[in-house]
Amino acid sequence: MAYRPISDYGVIGDMHSAALVSGDGSIDWLCLPRFDSPSVFAQILDDGRGGRFQLRPAGKFQSHQHYLPDNNVLVTRFETDSGVAIVADFMPITPDITQGEHKVIRILRGESGEVQMAAHFEPRLDYARGETALSVEGNVATGHLGGDAVSLSTLVPLKHDGPAATARFTLRKGDNVPFIVSWNADPPPDAATYDAHARLGQTEAFWTFVAQDWNYAGRWQSIVKRSMLALHLLIYAPTGAVCAAATTSLPEQIGGVRNWDYRFTWIRDAALTMDIFHRLGHTAYTRPFIDWMGNYVTGEDPGHELRAFYSITPTQDGAALVERELDHLQGYRGSAPVRIGNAACQQVQLDVFGEMMLAIDSYERAGGDVDDTLWRLAHYMVESACRRWREKDVSIWEFRTEPRHFTFTKLMCWVALDRGLRLAHACKRPVDFERWKRTREEIRQDILENGWDEARRSFVQAYGGDCLDAALLFIPMVGFLPGRDPRVLATIDAVWRELGVDGLVHRYRPEHADDGLPGNEGTFNMCSLWMAGSLVAAGRVDEALALFEKLITYGNHAGLYSEMLDPATQAYLGNYPQAFTHIALIHTARNLDRALTALEQGKVVAAG
Repeated sequence: MAYRPISDYGVIGDMHSAALVSGDGSIDWLCLPRFDSPSVFAQILDDGRGGRFQLRPAGKFQSHQHYLPDNNVLVTRFETDSGVAIVADFMPITPDITQGEHKVIRILRGESGEVQMAAHFEPRLDYARGETALSVEGNVATGHLGGDAVSLSTLVPLKHDGPAATARFTLRKGDNVPFIVSWNADPPPDAATYDAHARLGQTEAFWTFVAQDWNYAGRWQSIVKRSMLALHLLIYAPTGAVCAAATTSLPEQIGGVRNWDYRFTWIRDAALTMDIFHRLGHTAYTRPFIDWMGNYVTGEDPGHELRAFYSITPTQDGAALVERELDHLQGYRGSAPVRIGNAACQQVQLDVFGEMMLAIDSYERAGGDVDDTLWRLAHYMVESACRRWREKDVSIWEFRTEPRHFTFTKLMCWVALDRGLRLAHACKRPVDFERWKRTREEIRQDILENGWDEARRSFVQAYGGDCLDAALLFIPMVGFLPGRDPRVLATIDAVWRELGVDGLVHRYRPEHADDGLPGNEGTFNMCSLWMAGSLVAAGRVDEALALFEKLITYGNHAGLYSEMLDPATQAYLGNYPQAFTHIALIHTARNLDRALTALEQGKVVAAG
């Protein structure tokens, strides 16, 4: 089978793991029981060896895929000359969301006429590193490898067909046929007695509650809500950790080597997710992560340093984070290597202090209780910024070269001090205010003196260099300088001119910035949205509106966005769905809505 476009996939999940379901009914990516577990199906990374589970009409058909309203239950409608079949895909949510069933349920229903259906269940456990032994008995098929097993239970007879279990059957109007994929179930559930429809009802109810637990009455409500639901699919409920994306090694350039594993919790990504949830008044699912982070920091040995990212379960052996290559997998459309783990676990990224303080600050503004545990976390972040802001690091884009003095890192250290001071005042916490104020001003002057290049009339990526970086667009959005400051306006124009391509924005130019890797990459969706946000801050609201309305058209049929786009074709690139993109979309929509409303009312309002 040929590789499908990344944009062809919808995503389902249970806040333990997630699956990618194509528009023609194939689950081509699934890891069980967790996001970062080895894959069960990985056809998206090797269309011959990866494994898949497909439900589709046996003959010609047209398909349409969408989510149920206010939900993460995915529906695919198959239309044939003889009838219509619908499959509802979901991963069941349990009453205690920290305890998952580790199942995928597919309920196939005949809507009209009759349809000849085909099922193909081909598990390849452990990233297909070994031979999955498949057994088929009646209506149950089970794949075994080592001590793990994945089973399929259904109501139709299955046939052992080489490495797969297959079925051909007629689906008539009114028929309901469940297909239940279970992890390490002994015995597998009996599809005749397992109440799949009750699980569907529980799952629908949970996602409906989530979709209603937010405060946003502005423009683009449906798009903002879908992005919030997409971010929920990346939360690991037992700890509150947030995955940067649900996949590994989807390439930043087709045929290139920039293929990374994003199934971990980057402090930066998780904090910005928490921050946007707080701004939506959606705090119920953020406190677990904040508590975990606070307990981790306060429980470590004195002198420890915060890492850039962690496993979604922090007690997991650090060896699981070590970057390795799976040479036996072809990679998406031949984009090798496929990687698991990520070498960024060894990097120094000092901007995380600022992102974490943005999240804690917005939590308090949303009415959250900054108790002693949370205050210790905030104090740690501010003091770490005080102590380390003069150091070099690899910053937000994780360059694989020698550390530098990145302007964005200095900016986020300034943010840590700025938000820390506000929080200390608001919570009446005793701190050395004068030292914190003095340090904040020192960082500010350092950025203005060394991050600004007078010759090119722009802030630059790193001190002593002349490369541009779209992360510089964050300067007005965190209040470091006003949006109408001439230096901000000049930087916006420079980024637009040198990093923009037909309304899309590269994060930087690898051929100029020397990030330590060969090849190139697509435009970065978050940076394109940051451009719209910075235009709002600059008062160029008409430009921001035009750009934002163009960018949201790049969402797929399910309202999901990837990490990057090919600027020539707008094809999706990078891991998917991407937390960064959905965060930036919500943030930009909110600020743009406020700015448009303010213009209507004749007011001026700052980004927030």
